Amino acid sequence: MRRETAPIGAPCWTDLFTSDTERSRAFYGETFGWTAEDPSEEFGGYFNFSKDGVLVAGCMGNDGSSGAPDGWSVHLAVRDAAATVDAATAVGSQVIVPPMAVGPLGTMASVTDPGGAVIGMWQPGEHKGFGILDEPGAPSWFELHTRDYDKSVQFYKDVFAWDAHTVSDSPEFRYTTYGEGDKAPGALAGIMDASAFLPDGVPAAWHVYFFTENADKTLAQVTDLGGSIVQAAEDTPYGRLATASDPTGAVFKLRQSQA
Repeated sequence: MRRETAPIGAPCWTDLFTSDTERSRAFYGETFGWTAEDPSEEFGGYFNFSKDGVLVAGCMGNDGSSGAPDGWSVHLAVRDAAATVDAATAVGSQVIVPPMAVGPLGTMASVTDPGGAVIGMWQPGEHKGFGILDEPGAPSWFELHTRDYDKSVQFYKDVFAWDAHTVSDSPEFRYTTYGEGDKAPGALAGIMDASAFLPDGVPAAWHVYFFTENADKTLAQVTDLGGSIVQAAEDTPYGRLATASDPTGAVFKLRQSQA
């Protein structure tokens, strides 16, 4: 699905923080068919990935100074980044990156949610975010795994104006989505109560799924290119899902649609 802009509150961008940008360029190019722009000196070496000429993700080098590990981050579309940060801090969020204009492209910021997960935000200017969704090699789904489910759902409703829908509220499976249903625009992100399976010491976090036509084949490519299989592909009501890591350890998920 192609789109010009994301609904307010919905994921609009995802980017990779990596200690080896050259290897990441090669890995994701081979794995998903992405092309990479040249790094921008103006923006600290940041560059974008495209799929078939359409923006899909970004990448920034990790020099180790922040202490943060390599990984993928998720950004939600907002009308006013400064006002959204104010709304988040009013309910106890920590500001990780204060509102920062990125030239004419837009304004970025990031905060923590009630479970401690970091969530980015993007107030679009010339850069509208990824322009393709749920097609091979493109972002497909975005999901928060948290131990603080109820507070987190309320946070995203209050701070990011989520149109929240309860998918399941049983003790075995508690899940809320932004939006509803499969027809466009449909559900665009989810929050899962992960308190039953998130290991001790593993923080709450947002995860990005990339669409693939064959999850098992993509996992084989991942390992051939120096990445690892974190969780083998398995069939679920939401498609055939898998978890992998790239050569520097950044974790991402795969989704193959149901047959």
